[in-house]
Amino acid sequence: MDATAEHAEKPEHAEKPEHVRAGRPVRIPEVDALRGFALLGILLVNALMMAGPYGTGGVVDPDASALDRAAEGLVQTFAVGKFYLMFSFLFGYSFTLQQASAARDGARAVPRMLRRSFGLLALGVLHAVLLYTGDILMTYALIGLVLVAARDCAPRAALVAARIVYGCASGLLLLLGLGSLFLSDAETAEADAGLTAGFAGLVADYRGDAASVVRANLEQLPDALLAVPMMGGFVLAAFLTGLYCGKLRLLADLGQDRARLRRLCVLGTAVGLPGSLFMAAAAGGALGPRWTLLGTVVGMVTAPALTAAYVCGLLLFMRTARGARTAALLAPAGRMALTNYLSQSLVMALVFTAYGLALYDRLGAAVVVPGALALYGAQLALSKYLMARHRYGPVEWLLRAVTLARLPRR
Repeated sequence: MDATAEHAEKPEHAEKPEHVRAGRPVRIPEVDALRGFALLGILLVNALMMAGPYGTGGVVDPDASALDRAAEGLVQTFAVGKFYLMFSFLFGYSFTLQQASAARDGARAVPRMLRRSFGLLALGVLHAVLLYTGDILMTYALIGLVLVAARDCAPRAALVAARIVYGCASGLLLLLGLGSLFLSDAETAEADAGLTAGFAGLVADYRGDAASVVRANLEQLPDALLAVPMMGGFVLAAFLTGLYCGKLRLLADLGQDRARLRRLCVLGTAVGLPGSLFMAAAAGGALGPRWTLLGTVVGMVTAPALTAAYVCGLLLFMRTARGARTAALLAPAGRMALTNYLSQSLVMALVFTAYGLALYDRLGAAVVVPGALALYGAQLALSKYLMARHRYGPVEWLLRAVTLARLPRR
């Protein structure tokens, strides 16, 4: 979720957008558009997670309507686990752009990167405590230190490391998921009952007052941090894949290898979609409670394939006339992705917790999902307005000030 790096690798013959002033590096609009699209998937998943204790899996909500279950199933299939990986890939790619920016400025790259990681960590802690425990910024800040250590590695080494990390993480999780099948139905029901036992207190806290909201977030934070190792391997693999692509500047000229993009899109869909459907069926209770964990694991292991299909498909689409118009719509939101990500949580906290309307566990997925789409549309419009007038979003400007250790130009 790194929208503040300057994208200086556009071919020299490319026409500069009107908002780009002389002397500034030119951004790659397709990269910004990918970030803008990823914001939609992140919002859909986080909205369901913040709307009630059942979220998008784990335990089936017995009071959910058929329409609610259908909405949850769509989000589970097409969004859960895919879009944080897209951000992770772009984070790794942008890391190489930050290195290039430091070199142009004659500055040391490592101190800048460490200050940036510290800034992300501070934002992540505040985000998790005050708004949403499912924060990703802390994970990015900590695992991003691996990128600092690997900054001078060869492109091929980064790709090999990504494959090794992905293979190890997938193998361990699949063993865990398969082991859950040896549990009896009674043991699974007992585990589910243990999870739901705390739901009443959670609902009361999120509907109580501001202090109870913060208390609930703090109480959930240890469990949220325990989930980091499960997803950390996939985040690191995506970082390293983005680092590989960035070192080779593979997004600088998107028209050079369309056949390969098509193959990756087809292959990614063929592998990722069945895994996502299996995950959605297991999370929805269609296969029985013993299959929930394995379904989640299979979904996580196959999610990178569907994420790759999304990225390749969008890159191909953005080479068409209609796709170029879509990219122009998405790119401003991607340029201020960090601001949009945090503002999504702020708006949802005002809707679902005692900070505002306290609608926690009162709205089904069939209402939450359209509401999230409306919020996303508003963000697209506001981002276009702001990015036509400013160089950075407000949080991007703050993070850049921390990174540079000085106030950046607006």
